[in-house]
Amino acid sequence: MAGPKAVRRPPDLVLIRWTGSPRRIAAFRIIGSADPCRSTLVIGGLLSRALGCFLDDFRIVYQKQTSVGNGYLLLQRFRNV
Repeated sequence: MAGPKAVRRPPDLVLIRWTGSPRRIAAFRIIGSADPCRSTLVIGGLLSRALGCFLDDFRIVYQKQTSVGNGYLLLQRFRNV
């Protein structure tokens, strides 16, 4: 008889729209969990502050500058469970 199988959870995703110089968070969307960095996601907050936390645990999987001073970042955390 086979033992229980581990259920693989989907990765956590955070999409951030930024604007301006210095880059500030204009909007964001979380799929899954953004802990422990959720508190750094503040509309009007500095993108550099949020990335300082997120890049400890997440990777940038997509980035796009849509026009001068505007763009998107997609961050993803992979779980080893």
